[in-house]
Amino acid sequence: MLLQEDKKELEKQAEFDFIIQDLVSNETVQKMKLYKQHYDTSCFEHCKNVAYYSYLLCKKYHLDYVSVARAGMLHDLFLYDWRLRQDGRKGLHAFTHPKTALTNATKLFTLNKKEKDIILKHMWPVTFFHFPKYKESYIITLVDKYCAIQESINAYRSKSSIQKLYRYAYVFLSMLIILR
Repeated sequence: MLLQEDKKELEKQAEFDFIIQDLVSNETVQKMKLYKQHYDTSCFEHCKNVAYYSYLLCKKYHLDYVSVARAGMLHDLFLYDWRLRQDGRKGLHAFTHPKTALTNATKLFTLNKKEKDIILKHMWPVTFFHFPKYKESYIITLVDKYCAIQESINAYRSKSSIQKLYRYAYVFLSMLIILR
């Protein structure tokens, strides 16, 4: 039997999935899975994480959780490897990709003013003069930074775990050879 809290979490997840269903089923949005965002995390996975945590916060504080979930899923819709120099792109990725993501998103979907603001201004305070207009925009900005840090820490821990595994395997194999 499910606990009441587990049931509520499943309901929230189902509602979130329904809100972004048309976005995540889009062929172009699916291509975000081909690009790494932070270490082992794909751009798609990063955007979905940002969208979900932002959705939860906005739902809790009675803000526009629908717009934040949808914009969060599209906030990094840039479809290129940002670590490599791109022909025709002027400026650093951190400063240019919000506009690219907004351009790509508006070609595919009808966005409201809040969703556009969220996508365009999610890199604040890096893009210092582009202040977010809505509370939801600030939430995405903060959650985006939180997820980037968490994804980086997870990658570091994963690599650290693999290195420890190799060390233990080396010690184990060395002991087998010595004990022969």
